[in-house]
Amino acid sequence: MSKPRFVALVILILAATAARLIPHPPDFTPITAIALFGGAYFSKKWLSFFVPLSSLFLSDLVMGHFAGPYVYGSFALIVCIGFLLRRRRKPLAIGFAALASSILFFVLANFGVWLSGLLYPRTMAGLAACYIAAIPFFRNMMLGDAFYTAVLFGGFAFAEWFWPALAEPATVG
Repeated sequence: MSKPRFVALVILILAATAARLIPHPPDFTPITAIALFGGAYFSKKWLSFFVPLSSLFLSDLVMGHFAGPYVYGSFALIVCIGFLLRRRRKPLAIGFAALASSILFFVLANFGVWLSGLLYPRTMAGLAACYIAAIPFFRNMMLGDAFYTAVLFGGFAFAEWFWPALAEPATVG
């Protein structure tokens, strides 16, 4: 990966991370888009995980809380969804990946909340109540994921077009 491309990717992700720290509607955040984008654009797999997860961790520190293992695990899996976009960064595929990522996070993170037993009893009724209570937040998350995914993927596609040095080198073969 070229240095200008790497720097541009990191700057874009840092800017998106900062958006998590400004006032916003509940769960209208860039973290899902950052994880998806990191998986799709960083050529080194360890960076694909490190940059988005450290972004989440650092913003958690600033906000004074820790999201928990199910949240971090969800975002690690979303990075893997981003891997599927590496060779197919088309709007429909990106949109589908963003939707799948929102659903994945909703299912896993809320399962973790239920499993903790702190807010809901560990019964099927408790699990249903947990998911039902999370529905209003899911709407905001899907809207935020769609918005920030469009900003990150669209913004970087525009940057690659405007500054050709940012584009991935063509592979031979």
